Amino acid sequence: MQTSFAPERLADSQIASSEKILRTCVHCGFCTATCPTYVLGGDELDSPRGRIYLIKDMLENDKPASKAVVTHVDRCLSCLSCMTTCPSGVHYMHLVDHARAHIEKTYRRPLADRMVRRLLGLVLPYPARFRAALVAGKLAQPFRGLLRALPGGMRLDAMLGLVPARLPKAIRTSAPAMATPPSARIVMLGGCAQTVLKPAINAATDRLLARLGVEVVAAPGEGCCGALVHHMGDEAGSHRFARANIDAWTRVIEADGLDAIIITASGCGTTIKDYGFMFRNDPAYAEKAARVSALAMDITEFLATRAIAPTIATGQVVAYHSACSMQHGQQIKDQPKTLLKAAGFVVKDVPEGHICCGSAGTYNILQPEIAGQLRARKVANIERVRPEIIATGNIGCMTQIGLATGIPIVHTIELLDWATGGPMPAELEGRIGSDGKDATAPVAAQ
Repeated sequence: MQTSFAPERLADSQIASSEKILRTCVHCGFCTATCPTYVLGGDELDSPRGRIYLIKDMLENDKPASKAVVTHVDRCLSCLSCMTTCPSGVHYMHLVDHARAHIEKTYRRPLADRMVRRLLGLVLPYPARFRAALVAGKLAQPFRGLLRALPGGMRLDAMLGLVPARLPKAIRTSAPAMATPPSARIVMLGGCAQTVLKPAINAATDRLLARLGVEVVAAPGEGCCGALVHHMGDEAGSHRFARANIDAWTRVIEADGLDAIIITASGCGTTIKDYGFMFRNDPAYAEKAARVSALAMDITEFLATRAIAPTIATGQVVAYHSACSMQHGQQIKDQPKTLLKAAGFVVKDVPEGHICCGSAGTYNILQPEIAGQLRARKVANIERVRPEIIATGNIGCMTQIGLATGIPIVHTIELLDWATGGPMPAELEGRIGSDGKDATAPVAAQ
């Protein structure tokens, strides 16, 4: 793609980076076939290619964001399926991130939109606030009809629709004493939303890593990875969260060393692996951020280098839903399925597996109509393979898909933990017997 940025504009490193991405695009349109919003609506401006044209015009001419640009960029899920498809290597993620930051600096959203976004940014990244909000959300359920009539009511309704029927209790785990020198030393991102919605995920990770002789150490001061506000264009907020994590992990690295920073939510993993790019021009953080990004690993990447020995007979049919942040953002495709197969499960690929489920961070709140269509499409495809269990590696996908199906959905690590000596995931109790067999199946005549 030809560009005509003024030389003084290219002196800005962010502009220079986006200009380089724009020049990589050759207008081929391969991305349109795998873009969820284009597949649903067929609007060229709701495809990566269409958004690239809009972003180019906005940045090249230093224009404030228009309502049309905001509409179409807001509809982007940042699923990054276009990056997997693109034969030219267009780094769409960095381009759309820049566009979102530019939008927030130059466009004044309607009051209701600003309020919802502000609320999400003030609540979701903070576990204590998020837990309190979920309790309040349960109390507000009878008033959903009234709330829908308010400005921004559909988003408030979508938010309340995601409140779980039962809020799990916090799980406190303590690192077991290592009888022998550990095979590896790691920190595990605690995270924000996941620690409230499904603390069992990190608890299962702790147990499995302990059985493998891996030492899990604490990193005081870490918190939200910044992804939730990053995708809403809050560059300052996302960098603030990222700096806190970089500082926390750097202290551990410099004290006794680390072999890896383990992440159990793939949405967080994509962002943390990008810290090096985010801070490339920051003299105080560039080196530290690059080191952190190099150490970041999804839990399945880490386990793929170790022997997993199942201790029970499994054999259940598992539909593996690969989160977009896993398969497109991090290009992790085979390791989770290979691990599940090694643990004895029968793994089925989901038709149209490259298409997003509609969760996408806060997308299912900010764009509830499109998210609902994508969820229905995803669930229909999952149910076509008739699985007993759905496995995935991202809490957002678990929440989104779980609202529309009765098939139990669990994190991949929970199945691996169970297969190797841990407790059965709570979602499978009453459905799968302690011997690994389907507890709901008819008993054969004696």
